[in-house]
Amino acid sequence: MTPAERKKVNPKVVFFAGKAAPGYYIAKLTIRLIVNVARVINVDPDTKDLLSLFFLPDYSVSLAEILIPASDISQHISTAGTEASGTSNMKFCLNGGLLVGTVDGANIEIAEEVGESNVFFFGHLTPAVEDLRYQHMYHPVPIEEKCPALAQALNEISSGTFGDGGVYEPLLNTIRQNDYYLLTEDFDSYIKALALVDEAYQDRTEWIKKSISTSAKMGKFSSDRAIQDYAQECWVRSFLDNSKDINLLVITL
Repeated sequence: MTPAERKKVNPKVVFFAGKAAPGYYIAKLTIRLIVNVARVINVDPDTKDLLSLFFLPDYSVSLAEILIPASDISQHISTAGTEASGTSNMKFCLNGGLLVGTVDGANIEIAEEVGESNVFFFGHLTPAVEDLRYQHMYHPVPIEEKCPALAQALNEISSGTFGDGGVYEPLLNTIRQNDYYLLTEDFDSYIKALALVDEAYQDRTEWIKKSISTSAKMGKFSSDRAIQDYAQECWVRSFLDNSKDINLLVITL
């Protein structure tokens, strides 16, 4: 990266937080890789002023209460069609954080409320997923041809840049051999979305407008709205349907 290119880069601090189920070996490998990547880039003189990476263990509500309000961007990147509806993206956006994500799950509903101009979408849509998986199975294309940038990153891991590369082969093979979650299909689009984030962040006034607008338009996802709807559509109706001798019902919300 040239000095001119460095000037265009927004310095970033990236946090990963989560837990792996005791028997979920690939998830544990993923966490191990994140930790070892952090050990390298956080002390690299060429990168440490541009990118810092941290894995926060034992993710909990108490930690989320600190992390979520501090976020400028949160990433929710499930393969289209695989996420029923998470809620963490709602929490980030309620606190004014902008969203990077696939067109999946609650990301779609959030974009409908806050406007797609305030969301950085990427990746294939759900109708394309099964066909892409079929192509992977019966007409595979080498990753070096399909997605050279991702292939280079995987080769860095295999070569030992972040510790014993052989340890990570089971994880890397989920991409090289099957790629059920279509990383090779969505990676280039993901990188372009991050470039749009960098570009948008350069205009601080516009970024703040996006943040305030996102937070202000998230009322649909508040607990107040949810409780009010339950009270009006479920609890009151159920109570009335099952009450024979009721003359007066007063509810205070």
